[in-house]
Amino acid sequence: MSSNTKNDGRVTARIPQQVKDTLEQAASLSGSTLNQFIVGAALKEAQKVLEAERIIELSQRDAEQVFSLLENPTAANERLKAAIAKHQEFFNETD
Repeated sequence: MSSNTKNDGRVTARIPQQVKDTLEQAASLSGSTLNQFIVGAALKEAQKVLEAERIIELSQRDAEQVFSLLENPTAANERLKAAIAKHQEFFNETD
């Protein structure tokens, strides 16, 4: 994040004093202000959550099966053909 980014967002939270004390202690040990520490920790956690939603982890066996299906797709059955035709009709698409 750029240092000249405008800081106009605000987040507030009511927390027990013991939690605040712990956060202040950790912030002090890391050489940052309480606000910097909280924002940094929340951002790290948010990035982990978003990353977990973006990545699909497969076993070697499952990955091989996915790649095999991509490389050797099965023939479309009648239900899939009907769905494709309906989709094309709905969106006025042609082959």
